[in-house]
Amino acid sequence: MPPVITARTPTVPASRRPPGPGGERRRGRAVGVALGYAAPALLGYLAVRLFGLLVLARWARLKGHGVWPALATSWDSRWYLDIAAHGYTDRLGVAMDANNLAFFPLYPALIRGFGAATPGSAASVGLVLAGCCSLVAAWGVFAVGDRLHGRRTGTVLAVLWGALPVGAVQWMGYTESLFTALTAWSLYAVLGGRWGWAAGLAVAAGLTRPTGIALAAAVTAAGLTAAVRDRGGERREALLGALAAPLGWLGYVGWVGARLGRWDGYFAVQRLWRNEWDGGADTLRELRELLAYDRTPQLFLVAVSAVLVLSTGLYALCVADRQPPVLRVFCGVLLLVVLGSGGVYFPRARFLLPGFPLLLPVATALARARPAVTVLVLTGAAACSAWLGGYMLLVWAGPP
Repeated sequence: MPPVITARTPTVPASRRPPGPGGERRRGRAVGVALGYAAPALLGYLAVRLFGLLVLARWARLKGHGVWPALATSWDSRWYLDIAAHGYTDRLGVAMDANNLAFFPLYPALIRGFGAATPGSAASVGLVLAGCCSLVAAWGVFAVGDRLHGRRTGTVLAVLWGALPVGAVQWMGYTESLFTALTAWSLYAVLGGRWGWAAGLAVAAGLTRPTGIALAAAVTAAGLTAAVRDRGGERREALLGALAAPLGWLGYVGWVGARLGRWDGYFAVQRLWRNEWDGGADTLRELRELLAYDRTPQLFLVAVSAVLVLSTGLYALCVADRQPPVLRVFCGVLLLVVLGSGGVYFPRARFLLPGFPLLLPVATALARARPAVTVLVLTGAAACSAWLGGYMLLVWAGPP
């Protein structure tokens, strides 16, 4: 029976009322319907990534390598596993590429937590965790696309995200899948005006990757805009969400500074990893060298360069298409961080993996195209992603 509303009792939206008898069952059915609604997108995403895994397995067998070590214990994965096992250093030091404070804490904390409750190795836990997060991320990517342009666009968007050139990283012991999952659902929450969820997920994302600052900026900007526009409780909720969103990123950066006894501790650590803001000068220099002067450029670096150039062009299309401001701010700040930082060049395509809204112009065009064209393009993208994933892990000598 609905509550009696008096002059002194504010109306509570149904979505915020505590469930009555059977409410939990109804909520469970609603979640099940939502998952069923997203099933084509998730199945398409799984098909792309499983195909990539099969290509990688066959390639690794021909070269006499193991697939599991390449996915679970290579490069950055080792840093996360070491943090999960031994924690962080308390010294800055002078050695280059050697300070683990550059790596944010949420993913290794999850490895440590789940590892304590499961019999598998920490590396296996990290790999399974990344795989599960990739499905949650694909679901969130679909949800954003579906909310903006319909189910077909959402499905294409999720499949495209799985078929990105460095999509193999999504099933590695890296943080990209976890970060994308938090990002996608936070953006979805903003689009629905659920500021508590948006801010909470942004805080978690800020504890996952340095580029969490991009999501924090997007949620804060959207929350402040809504606070100016709305009134009453919704205005207060939006304002609180805007203020809370950066706390994860700021909290970790502040903690590193306190641990090292200097206010710029985190940025000093980044300098030891050759990461400094230079306004994009190093990016332009690398692009010019690879695309104009190097007669024998390395294939993987050419692919990275292509991703950077195409991402910039896609962002211009997103602005022209008047995407929701929260998506434009997120992708804009993400590109600003990735393209404007000096230092290592080869992982920048991976750094842009969470920028799935950049794919919306392509997804909407493919959703409107004839089915045969859509299938052909997605199949080609999946094949290229599978091949480049194998090349990245088995031929390219450096980290992804």
